[in-house]
Amino acid sequence: MAQSPLMEFEEHKLIVATLEKLFREAGAKCVYLVDKAGALIAASGDTRDIDATSLASLTAGNIAATDGLARTIGEKDFGVLFHEGEHDNLHISIVGQKAILLVIFGKSTPIGLVRLRVKKACDELDKGLRKLFARAAGLNEEALLPEISDDNIQKLI
Repeated sequence: MAQSPLMEFEEHKLIVATLEKLFREAGAKCVYLVDKAGALIAASGDTRDIDATSLASLTAGNIAATDGLARTIGEKDFGVLFHEGEHDNLHISIVGQKAILLVIFGKSTPIGLVRLRVKKACDELDKGLRKLFARAAGLNEEALLPEISDDNIQKLI
C-alpha cells in the first residue's frame, strides 16, 4: 500500500498515538481510521492478517449504505454501528463527519468498554483530523470556518 502524504505531518503522529491508546485501553485486536472515500489514514494493533485496503473500502461502503438507510427512515445518520460475529466484533463510528473509526475486538471484551473508550478517542481524533486536513490543505486551523457545516457545503455543490 502506498504511503499517504498525510503521514509526513506531526498531526498524523498524534492521530496514530490516539489510535494506539484506544487499542490498548479498549482491549481491541486492532483499530483503523479511514476517510469517507475508503482510504486508510492510520491503524494500530495486530493488522498483519487483514487486508487494510479492502477493509477500509468496505467500511466506507458500509457507512454509505447505512447513511442511505438512515435517510430512508428520516434520520440524518447513524453515528455508531456494531456488528457481532462468531469470534470478533466490529464497532464503527463516524469521526467529525470526515472519517470513520473501526475497532475490531474479541468476544471477551465488553462492548461497554469499547463504546466508552471510542467516545473519548473520537473527540481527540476529530481535533487532530481538523488540524491535519488544514495543514495538508496549506491552511492554519484559524483559516477554517467552523460555522460552516458539511451540510452547508453540500448545499453549495
